[in-house]
Amino acid sequence: MEDILAILLIFGGGTLIAVSFSPIGKAIAARIRGGGPTGEAAQHLLAEVDDLRAQVADVDQLRAEVAELHERVDFAERLLAKKPAGELAPPGG
Repeated sequence: MEDILAILLIFGGGTLIAVSFSPIGKAIAARIRGGGPTGEAAQHLLAEVDDLRAQVADVDQLRAEVAELHERVDFAERLLAKKPAGELAPPGG
């Protein structure tokens, strides 16, 4: 029993030490300390946030355009509903 425990401690401890010095271990340590991403990862995240903000602005602009088109269609429908069928101009004229 003690032999198995010693083997687990040796190999488990060695594995933990190897992981702690790897980039994954450093990232886990930074996350535990509360630090955010640094360097290239932070620049990449900032670029993605800027792209998303630009896309949100585009979507807002499209929504405004669709709302304006909706109002125009409603206006045209009201105009057409007021005129009797005989008073409509012939197509192309």
